[in-house]
Amino acid sequence: MAKVIMYTTPWCGYCSAARTLLQSKNIEFEEIDVGRDSELRQKMTDKSNGTTVPQIFINGQPIGGYTDMAAMNEQGKLDELLAQDAPSQ
Repeated sequence: MAKVIMYTTPWCGYCSAARTLLQSKNIEFEEIDVGRDSELRQKMTDKSNGTTVPQIFINGQPIGGYTDMAAMNEQGKLDELLAQDAPSQ
């Protein structure tokens, strides 16, 4: 099963939409709230080169935000990524 990490804030509508999409696919994910932690937000930015939330990672690969994930879903590419096992650490 893929490892999904999503950097979010509690008040973000796109974060809610991303949660809903992942939950509709019964995908477990780790959610990291960067709303009040500038160090975590900087870590997110360094890893993704993105400053907005959500920033979503599947098996360590940054895929962007909700609109990027939704586009991947429309193209059938999201399920392929989610079906891959997370690399062993």
